[in-house]
Amino acid sequence: MSAVRDSELDDDYEWPRPPQGGWTADDLDELPHLPPHTELIDGSLVLVSPQTTFHMRTIRLLDNALFDQAPDEFEVYREFTVTLNERNRPEPDVMVARADADTGPKRTRLLHEDVVLAVEVVSADSVDRDREVKPRKYAAAGIKHFWRVEENEELPVIYVYELDPATKAYIPMGIFHNRLKLTVPFPVDIDLTAVNRRR
Repeated sequence: MSAVRDSELDDDYEWPRPPQGGWTADDLDELPHLPPHTELIDGSLVLVSPQTTFHMRTIRLLDNALFDQAPDEFEVYREFTVTLNERNRPEPDVMVARADADTGPKRTRLLHEDVVLAVEVVSADSVDRDREVKPRKYAAAGIKHFWRVEENEELPVIYVYELDPATKAYIPMGIFHNRLKLTVPFPVDIDLTAVNRRR
């Protein structure tokens, strides 16, 4: 996907118009001049607002901690899309996938069956998507673990969910303030108060 400012487009440029039935996951790689981090939800393009400092720092904290703590059979991805089905290709803020899912440097997405954890950091423009829409879609696609991150007094609070395979729905496993310590999908121990610390 390429990102181009309005001022860089020709005067006669026409923004993409969705085809009958909406866009598909494959279309996301072909459409010209899309802003960075464009997602596909229910066949519609979703353009995201600029990140806040909290959002950026929380993603960095989780990305670095998961990268450091993940066993070799896993790979950590930051702001990378996952194809859930033909009409849905969201971009979780952080994902953990099986390492053998990496098919090379030109890949632009993961497949849902390769993902073991999806993490969404809630922003003002994504509240409904991150709390309701995306968790339902991740669960329906069979992604076993989901974390939703909210801000409380400038610190991340992590809501942890695990998939019930019988109902294909997420079950709440806990709410974590200050420290996230889990045994699945692998042992994780993250100091959430470190979100604003420099190296």
